Amino acid sequence: MVSAFLRGLTILKERAFWRVLWHSLVITTAAFIGLYVMVWVVLTQVSVVDLWWIDTLVDVLGGLAVLVLTWLLFPAVATVVLSLFIDRIVTAVERQYYPLLPAPIALSIWQTIAVTLKFTSMMVALNLIILPLYLVPILNVIVFYGINAYLLGREYFELVVLRRLEPMSAQRLRRAHRLRLFTAGLLIVGLLTVPIVNLVAPLLSAAFMVHLVVALENPYSSLTA
Repeated sequence: MVSAFLRGLTILKERAFWRVLWHSLVITTAAFIGLYVMVWVVLTQVSVVDLWWIDTLVDVLGGLAVLVLTWLLFPAVATVVLSLFIDRIVTAVERQYYPLLPAPIALSIWQTIAVTLKFTSMMVALNLIILPLYLVPILNVIVFYGINAYLLGREYFELVVLRRLEPMSAQRLRRAHRLRLFTAGLLIVGLLTVPIVNLVAPLLSAAFMVHLVVALENPYSSLTA
């Protein structure tokens, strides 16, 4: 696990990483700004009472709520955006470290997006349902990391492993190593919740998952560079 994670960090030296990062950063930033502006405009148009100071307070609190919700949902939003580019990172890692791997199964961009949206919708729904629990100290940290670690660990695993294995084989591999994938998910969530680092975390996570999948799948163990 540690070895796979450290190897994943070496993607920082690749030109493909920085090219993908720039494209995804522009898109993600635009999405967040658009969301915030849209919500803020709606709040300013809504008048709760005829007292200006109460309406102003509602606007301010609403804006703060949007910021908090944006932070909580950043893993989901960032993953959706970067799903458009993750295949490039996975290919770069495989080419550098595992050149003897057979040609991957061709996955269309729509298949990749479908996998991402499936887990993103689950992530958003679950985080919204359990939102009140985030108000409880200590429990909020456990719940947040627990749910998102499971979902993100499984999602990144599927994005990588489905390039090499059929769905049923991938499912058997996941079930056989569910604890390690959950631990990998914890690392991914940790990266996604650290300011600045979260901007590159999805790409680092994809590179990390390539090395982990290679380590989990026995036939891959001898296919090193």
